[in-house]
Amino acid sequence: MTNESAEHILSYGKLTAVWATLLVLTAATIMVTRVELGVWKVWAALAIASIKSGLVIAFFMHMKYEPRLFRIILFVALFTLAGFIGGTFFDVLYR
Repeated sequence: MTNESAEHILSYGKLTAVWATLLVLTAATIMVTRVELGVWKVWAALAIASIKSGLVIAFFMHMKYEPRLFRIILFVALFTLAGFIGGTFFDVLYR
């Protein structure tokens, strides 16, 4: 019988690298707000925010080391939430 609930201990180096990446992406978000991109400004900020949230979920919440079923459930929940938020925005947009 194997122990499938083994701990996943991440090294300080890996955690520091993820943290530094999050800082760089935060700086990129600030830079995007200072550049005139028109409609693409919002899309760029959302893309950067998605990458940052993916890093936090994968490493700091240890989702990278969870079974596939947990990851699938997480993505279904996130897509459902995105659908509700998108539906709300379209409802407000076309009133």
